[in-house]
Order: sequence, then C-alpha cells, then structure tokens
Amino acid sequence: MVSGQWNRQTVKALWQLTARYWKSEEKKSAWLYLLGIVVLTMAAVYMTLLLNDWFNEFYSALQNYDSGAVYHGLVRFTAIAFGHIAFSVYAYYLQQTLALRWRRWMTEKYLSCWTARQMFYRLEMFSGGRSDNPDQRISEDINLFTSRTLSFMAGLLRAVTTIFCFIFVLWSLSEPLSFILFGSTFHVYGYLVWTALAYSVIGTWLTHKVGHKLVGLNFLQQKLEADFRYAMVRLRETSESVAFYHGGGEEKKILEGRFHKLLVNTVYIIRKQKQLSWLTNSYGQIAIIFPFVVAAPRYLSRNISLGGLMQVANCFGKVQESMSYFVDVYASLAEWMSCVERLLTFDEHMDRMAEETEGKEKKLARKEGEALTLSHVNVSLPDGKPLLTGLFCTIEEGERVILKGPSGSGKSTLLRLLAGLWPYGEGEIHLPSSQNSLFIPQKPYMPIGTLKEAALYPRGEGKEEELKKLMETCGLASWAAHLEDEGDWSHILSLGEQQKLAFVRIFITRPRWVFLDEATSAMDEETENRLYRLLSSLPGITLISVGHRSTLDKYHTRVLRIREGRLEG
Repeated sequence: MVSGQWNRQTVKALWQLTARYWKSEEKKSAWLYLLGIVVLTMAAVYMTLLLNDWFNEFYSALQNYDSGAVYHGLVRFTAIAFGHIAFSVYAYYLQQTLALRWRRWMTEKYLSCWTARQMFYRLEMFSGGRSDNPDQRISEDINLFTSRTLSFMAGLLRAVTTIFCFIFVLWSLSEPLSFILFGSTFHVYGYLVWTALAYSVIGTWLTHKVGHKLVGLNFLQQKLEADFRYAMVRLRETSESVAFYHGGGEEKKILEGRFHKLLVNTVYIIRKQKQLSWLTNSYGQIAIIFPFVVAAPRYLSRNISLGGLMQVANCFGKVQESMSYFVDVYASLAEWMSCVERLLTFDEHMDRMAEETEGKEKKLARKEGEALTLSHVNVSLPDGKPLLTGLFCTIEEGERVILKGPSGSGKSTLLRLLAGLWPYGEGEIHLPSSQNSLFIPQKPYMPIGTLKEAALYPRGEGKEEELKKLMETCGLASWAAHLEDEGDWSHILSLGEQQKLAFVRIFITRPRWVFLDEATSAMDEETENRLYRLLSSLPGITLISVGHRSTLDKYHTRVLRIREGRLEG
C-alpha cells in the first residue's frame, strides 16, 4: 500500500476493518448504541431547525419594539437551547462509550492475532522490518481509529441531516434571481441554495488540493515518532551494556539522527498545515459575512424584515457549514486516513507472515510422540540458504544429550525449530507435547511484576514455601525474602541470577523434557555443576543441552555434533 494513495482495494480493506465489529458477537449492543446516537443527533438538528424559525420571530419583535414577543422569544429560546444541549450531550456520551467498547473489542482481537502462534516473534524476526512498531498500532492507532471513525460518522450524519432539513427552508426563502444576459432574461430559482453549494464545493476542492499531502506526511510522522521513542527505550533496556562500552556519545548521535529526521518531517507538516490554515480560516471568516452579502439586497429593497434577514442568514450559514463539513475536518481526516493506512498495513503484514510461515510449516510434519525423532529434516535461513541438511536423529525419553558445534553452525536454530519458532524447515519431526517440555534460552525472559510472578512464569502456579526453598537451592537465597517486590527483573537481576531463576522454574514445573540453550553461560562453574547435578537427579527427565563448556560433558550420556550442516552422533 502506497501512503497517501487510496484505491478500490484500500477502500474494500477499510470496509472490512470497520465491519468486523458491527458483525461481531457485540453487534446487537453496538447497533443499539448507534441507533441512540442517530436519534439524538437528529433531535439536536431538529432543535436547530426550531431555532432558525425563532430568529425570524425574535428579530422581527425587536424591530417592532414588541416587548411581550421579545420576552416570550427569550423563554422559547431557553427551552430550545436546553433541548439542543441535552440531545447533543447525550449523543456525545453514547458516541464516546461506543468508541471505548469498539476499542476494547479491537484491542482484544489484535492482541489475540499478535500473540497467537508466536506472531510477535515472527514479525520481529522474519518480516524484514516491514511491520514497524506493532505496539503503537495496537495502543494508539486503534484508539484513534475508533474514536475518529465514530466522530466523522456522527459529524457526517449531522451535516447530512442539517442539509436535508434546511435546504428546503432556504429554497422557500429564496426568491427567483432574475438577470439579463445577451438581451435575454434568465431566472434562477433557489439561488441561495445554489450559491451555498458553489461556495462549499469550491472550498472543499481547494482544501483537498492544498492539504492532501498531509496524509502521507502524517503516516511518516507516526513512524518516525515511534522509531525515536523505541530507540530511547532500547537504550534504557541495554543501559549497562552501553555504559561498559562508554557508548553514550555514540548513542546520542544515533538518537539525534532519528530526532533530526522527525524534525524535518515535522517542518514539512507545519508548512503544509500553515497553508491549510490560511485557506480554512479565510474560508471560515468569509462564511460569516457571506450569507448577509447574498441576502442583503432583499432586505435593502424592503422585501424582507430584519427577522427574515437573520433567518435567511442563519439558514444559509447552516446549509453552507454542513456542505463544507470536509473543509472543517480535513486536517483531522488526514490524520485519520494515515492511521487507517497503518492499521491496514499491520493487518497485511500479519496476514502475509501467517501465509508465508504456514506455507513453510506445511513442508515440516510435526507429530506428537514419546521420543524425539528427526527424519529427513532440512533447515534453511529466511533467504532460502541451507543451514542444516539431512538430519536423522532419535533421542529416547530419559536420555541426556549435549549438542555441540562451532558458533553459527545452527545449534540454537535447531532448538527454535523444535520449539516451533523457526518455520524454515522440512522433513518430519516426532516430539513430546509442549505441556511436557520446557525450553530455556540463554537469556531467560523476565516479566515486569513481582519476583514471585517472574519465578513462576509462564504457568503461574506454585507454593511459596517450596519456591523459597528452591531459590535457596539455586543460589538465590538473598532474594527469597523479596518475592512480593515488584520491578523490572531483567534489569534488577544479573544475567547469572536470571539463569538461576530459570532453573527454579524447571524444578517447580518438573517437565519431562528440558531443552537448555547455553542456559548456564553466565554462571560460575561451581554453581553450574550444582544445578546440573540437581537437574540430572530428577527422575524420568530428558535433558537436551546446547553448550561449549567441557564441564557439562559429565552430565550428559551422549554428544551430538553439527559439522558442515550435518548432525553426527
């Protein structure tokens, strides 16, 4: 999808994006809310129509110095104004409530898609940077999309209803406009209506010509803002590593570079918005006096009273304002269109990634079994280059196997394939169920929350007393008293302590199969020996380790080696 260019396919995708909620399990309540908004909006427009009649009566009373009619007009105005306010307030309340419900529904659906089948991992690893900042798509763009869509729908409904109600009144107030051209007399009926239409069409066309580039600029602006924010978050998350390298100066250059790109695009947006503001403000100011200009000749010729003039001016203003709806909301509409493009692009990337990985995964048959068996398994890189070929292997339950090979030979990639994370494989695999397996990466994941939640991740079950004993056993005795403390444990705990906590997870969940990818690389040898000795003593456990240290050999009964893309042993 090219930013700023909308075609039939884009409009169809937008319709599908919007229609999902209105066809969902919440469709009944959604349509009831929408019906309420429509009824209240039309009621508010009807109050405006009554107010237009009031202009004629009130200003005519003022012109005639009729005090009784003036005071009666003030009372009537109060009633009409209160009705208009009440209808408008509750229409806005229902609109905001419906937008919130829509946002909640869309957020839940997008979170489900993003987290299902490890899509968050696959987009990050295999999309080649096509899907930028999915967190922003879900948190900000959905909110903007739902609120702005309902706002535009309500505004458009109000504008159409106002035009429908007032255009007949304006037509009836317009006497035929007669003029002589080339010796012939012409009569234009409803000239006020045609004047309002011409004024609005010209204004809308000029606004689009000036402001249409804002769609692409806003699209790019959101990406640059998110990239700049992500770079700062990444610096915070890797602060210790950067500090060891004394890389503050280099990081400052990187951040300033991204911020400079953001500023350059912001300048373009400001210039374009300046041009658009000149047009819209000029258009709005002229619209104030324009109705009086077109209606003044009838008043000056004494064909209508002051009240009639005010009624014509107000009616003309309402019709012209409603016809110029897109002029007034163009800047917001441009931001909304760029938001829609980002959501559609995000959808497109997730769908494409699902199709790509599904097509790749069909080449790899995964079946559940008691033993781990590889048959005719080939593993490739995302670009199609072979990494491992012709893998044949069987690991029986209860075995303790260590996988060795040079760095970059594909050891970790093979574990990713077994875990179902790497889609670029073919052949046949028999392996135990995921409920009986636990994969431990070199850098364990530490969720933000309490230390207890981090220790029990991902299953979240376990007795506190048993957890404290295991933490002492694994060398985390000093942290056992802090189980209820909250924090970002990936920064609080050292990498060695995080790896110890990963062993706590193993001991408390007791899986039958454990896959460890250099899971003790940050520990001292004494701690590594103690934890592997405890792990090996668990009855019925199967160990598959990836490691370079020779100290691990004594805890494994079998060695598998990767040499030149082949598996030996």
